[in-house]
Amino acid sequence: MVPGFIRRLADKIPGSGLTIIKVDFLDEQSLGAIPEDIDVAYYLVHSMSSAIGDFEEMEKRSAENFRDRINQTQAKQVIYLSGIINSQDLSKHLSSRKAVEDTLRQGNYQLTTLRAGIIVGSGSASFEIIRDLVEKLPVMIAPRWLDTRSQPIAIRNVIQFLNGVLLREETFDKSFDIGGPEILTYKEMLLRFAKVRKLRRGIFVVPVMTPKLSSYWLYFITSTSYKLAVNLVDSMKVEIVCSGNNLSRLLNIELLSYEDAVRLAFDKIEQHDVLSSWTDAMSGAKLSKGISRLVEIPENGCFKDIRKRTIDNEARVLDRIWSIGGKNGWYYGNWLWEIRGFLD
Repeated sequence: MVPGFIRRLADKIPGSGLTIIKVDFLDEQSLGAIPEDIDVAYYLVHSMSSAIGDFEEMEKRSAENFRDRINQTQAKQVIYLSGIINSQDLSKHLSSRKAVEDTLRQGNYQLTTLRAGIIVGSGSASFEIIRDLVEKLPVMIAPRWLDTRSQPIAIRNVIQFLNGVLLREETFDKSFDIGGPEILTYKEMLLRFAKVRKLRRGIFVVPVMTPKLSSYWLYFITSTSYKLAVNLVDSMKVEIVCSGNNLSRLLNIELLSYEDAVRLAFDKIEQHDVLSSWTDAMSGAKLSKGISRLVEIPENGCFKDIRKRTIDNEARVLDRIWSIGGKNGWYYGNWLWEIRGFLD
């Protein structure tokens, strides 16, 4: 766990009786801090933001160390949040998720695996990337993997599933795909996101972008790291659609539509009620200035030109500022601003 996240978690639920334990899943000795008298353990560890070539080995070691420690406790069940695996041609990311599941299944407890596709909610890397693209680009020339189908699920529904399978014997030693009620392409997700945000966006899919170019496209335009972009692009080429099961009916969960999930996510963002961010998995130092700067309208990937000047007549300056545009035009590049106005 990252120190910044621990502080926010402790502040969020003071006096709740919750005990916070800090461990390193790559350090077997630190896992001794996990108490023996536990009933259930959730495994939510993910290493895709690490170096491009070694995250599979890191995930395997983490899972082995976790499994060995939980074997020494009284835990009856482990609940693992994984990714949907329904293709013979798996990406490195999904292949690693499957390897972690196989490792965890070797424990002397009951394993329940929930396999999710894209999770829609503040804090999800996929959600933040979609958000960056839609907020920043009125027109997108995008790679062909935008036509790949997926089955996104609201983060609220994911939490309901994670809670619902807790000590449910009918879910022991089983795997379930969990997804929302709609199957959408990435292009459809971007356009529906824009609809919720009341933004007009145009997307043109071209077949000429290589995976490397696609990774740079995400890296330069969105807030993601290049390492994460490479792994995401590798996964986005694979269709992620749920295989049928009755888990939502068994747990009485009402699945939210994609657009409702986006609206709920922005309710959280606007209320500054985001407890965790996907950047928590990268470095606690990134959060030293507070999480609020990570939940505003995206700024990473944007160029800024900031200049300062002392003024002696505030009213006169403000009058000049409010007169910019319209019939008066702009101080530079009027034709560029006219194009921007046309796009808006």
